[in-house]
Amino acid sequence: MNWIDEATRPVYEALVKKGRDKLAQMYRRCFASTWETTLQRADGTVFLITGDIPAMWLRDSSAQVYHYLPFASQFPEVKEAILGLIKRQAFYIRLDPYTNAFNREASGRHGYDDRTSLTDAQAPWIWERKYEVDSLCYPVRLCHAFWKQTGDAAWCDGDMADTSRTILSTWETEQRHFESSPYYFMRSNCPPSDTLSNGGKGTPVAYTGMVWSGFRPSDDACEYGYLVPSNFFAARSLAQMAEIADELLRDLEIAARAVKLREQILEGIERFATVEHPLFGKVYAYEVDGLGHSKLMDDANVPSLLSLPYLGCLDPRDEVYLNTRKMVLSASNPYYYSGTCASGIGSPHTPEDYIWPISLCVQGLTSTDQQEIITLADTLENMDAGTFLMHEGVHKDDPKQFTRPWFAWANSIFSEFVEKAAACLS
Repeated sequence: MNWIDEATRPVYEALVKKGRDKLAQMYRRCFASTWETTLQRADGTVFLITGDIPAMWLRDSSAQVYHYLPFASQFPEVKEAILGLIKRQAFYIRLDPYTNAFNREASGRHGYDDRTSLTDAQAPWIWERKYEVDSLCYPVRLCHAFWKQTGDAAWCDGDMADTSRTILSTWETEQRHFESSPYYFMRSNCPPSDTLSNGGKGTPVAYTGMVWSGFRPSDDACEYGYLVPSNFFAARSLAQMAEIADELLRDLEIAARAVKLREQILEGIERFATVEHPLFGKVYAYEVDGLGHSKLMDDANVPSLLSLPYLGCLDPRDEVYLNTRKMVLSASNPYYYSGTCASGIGSPHTPEDYIWPISLCVQGLTSTDQQEIITLADTLENMDAGTFLMHEGVHKDDPKQFTRPWFAWANSIFSEFVEKAAACLS
């Protein structure tokens, strides 16, 4: 018996006993997806493709293994793999903190022909250079969770200290993007969501204390530069970075910089990121620019406004969060779709009327309502189109219409959700 069979057995058997055989099979298959189909070992590290794209995203790779963390102490092969991923992520961040997706080797392979500032040493490693704040949050979250789950601090060395300083310097620079940043990004012959306006610098912003992001977790361009859920996530990651610096690295400079930046971000969120909604009261905007403009919506990709408690950024009973949750799970969110197959949040990244299973999993993982969790489990069980796997987007009226048949992140977070839902199902 391999480790996956042993790890999944309790939830699998509990679901079978409750007559949820299909859900049990989906759970087992989705749980194993990253391990069995996307994990590649190279040069003493681990490279994780997203699935049907042969590149490694910092965000996706972290999320793809997050459901394995509770088993890292029990199974040495899991611990070794996550350590290998942490090592590779740290190398990539030090290579270029503005890149979201990397090649396995310095192959010179690129997803697109883009104009951006890269050195000759960086360029061969880069698949796509869309700067996204969350790309630097996810590896910190993974390191912190790995440490807390295993007690292992062997990964926390001088390279990790340099990685932390790279993240801090990047975010400090991007607090004043137009004044200080070297980053620009332009793509030709593409939809507007795939490039940045204004000579590759994006739309104007004013200083708020928050960190500017060129792109959303969907890889779509931000309309306004301060992406609120990503800044919440950055604040959370900075608290984790400060704890690591204080207790493991014994580096007071890193800890102090992380604490200071976190405070500035949270002050910026408090001052600029809330809006009085006529139906829902005080809510968080999705994006703002510090110049009085705001975007009221939510996207399926994590970090999202819906996901903030899942990421540890807010208490699920926070009043403004609850108002925001009602807003984004309603027709007031332009990317909320209702149909005969499902109702939930999609994304401008995928066609209209396509709901993302990731968003439904996040809805369940942030819910305190048992019936809501059960309903979401039932819905997701019927969205697989007979594949026993999750997909990127699924048409609200027809589960046979979906995007990306091989999307490991969706499978991983589905496993997390089912582990929570299993206790609610009868």
